[in-house]
Amino acid sequence: MSENRKLFGTDGVRGRANRYPMTAEVALKLGQAAAHVFFEKNSSKRHRILIGKDTRLSGYMFEDALAAGICSMGVDVIHVGPMPTPALAFLTSDMRCDAGVMITASHNPYQDNGIKFFGRDGFKLADEIESEIEALVLSDSLLEHRAPADRLGKATRIDDVEGRYVVFLKNSIPRDITFDGLRVVLDCANGAAYKVGPTVLRELGAEVFVTGAEPDGRNINEDCGSLFPERAAEWVLKNKADIGIAVDGDADRVILIDQLGQILDGDRVIALCARQLQESGALKGSGVVATVMSNLGLEAYLEGLGLDLIRTQVGDRYVVEAMRKGGYNLGGEQSGHIVLLDRSTTGDGLMTALQVLSVMARDGRPLSDLLPEFVTRPQVMINIEVAHRTPLEDLTDFQEKVREVEAEMQGQGRVLVRYSGTELKARVMVEGPDASFVSQSAENLANALKRALA
Repeated sequence: MSENRKLFGTDGVRGRANRYPMTAEVALKLGQAAAHVFFEKNSSKRHRILIGKDTRLSGYMFEDALAAGICSMGVDVIHVGPMPTPALAFLTSDMRCDAGVMITASHNPYQDNGIKFFGRDGFKLADEIESEIEALVLSDSLLEHRAPADRLGKATRIDDVEGRYVVFLKNSIPRDITFDGLRVVLDCANGAAYKVGPTVLRELGAEVFVTGAEPDGRNINEDCGSLFPERAAEWVLKNKADIGIAVDGDADRVILIDQLGQILDGDRVIALCARQLQESGALKGSGVVATVMSNLGLEAYLEGLGLDLIRTQVGDRYVVEAMRKGGYNLGGEQSGHIVLLDRSTTGDGLMTALQVLSVMARDGRPLSDLLPEFVTRPQVMINIEVAHRTPLEDLTDFQEKVREVEAEMQGQGRVLVRYSGTELKARVMVEGPDASFVSQSAENLANALKRALA
């Protein structure tokens, strides 16, 4: 990714709502730039861009600003309202739109928001296209491309798209499988899945206990969803459920809970899916794609299955890029983004949960019996709020402390320090064979980084 980019991070444009770059003014220009980039100059067809959002209060402001910008360039807008990010990706392709725009800050608190783009194929945009959009936003050249008054775009709203996505999800599992008799807890994080999540599970026959489905614009991700799976775990035990499903605010990630209340992160779900796909002969590429954050225990488990673990930088878009390049159909992140490329173009929390539920229904076995057995290495990550992103390589004293920790682990562990691509935070991760050493080292390095950035 280009180092001189000022707007786009690892997953679109993101920041505090009503503060640069997440302002209505920037959103309007982003809409104009995207419309210009996706406008086919020699085509006589009407161009259309889809806009969806999660349940944040600021979503109203951004969808109107984006729509104004897009229409000013002679491109039509279709509003679909609150909808999971993977639903927006699917609908963009399914409805033959030129592009899709999702307004969401995913797992961030409600005060934040973001704008991410999808191409007509339903995949997130390549860096080169995002850079082209960004260059237009940061220049004055958009003024000369605005449409004349008789060619302005129009905005419409479609209300039946939830049903399209529900059918898409249901078609991702065998038609002879139902969830009759299964008790399911679903935590929607007061986010975009609050309607479609319970609907698809109930239509497939499950008895559903729903929490986090009362969004008010401010409670998205608040003590609920995939960031706080303990809540869903409590509901599983209280309702004697067979499984708990906790998605985040835009439902592109998922954390699962078995009937005993055990919490399964993305690494464990990836391992489960890898074994199931391998046993059925459906796994492609003889391996799995994950990020540098995935635990070494997952890597060792996959090696035991004769599978490779291909690592990328953090961000599900980079996982997808590596999957497409290498011919893999399973990838994901420890945080719960699971990408099933034969079925979806991006991480889809609900779809991932349906695949696991279908195995439970087919085999008639509890989730705890299906879990892959591997030992995770002790791993500690500490987040540090920062005012700016000073290049880590310039912090020479801090880098020396990192090398000291790595040397003490003698090749049996690792240290990863990076800036978040979605928040003004630095993340310090230490992983190794000794839990006490890992915890103390992570704390020491976090404190050292704070001093270096002061």
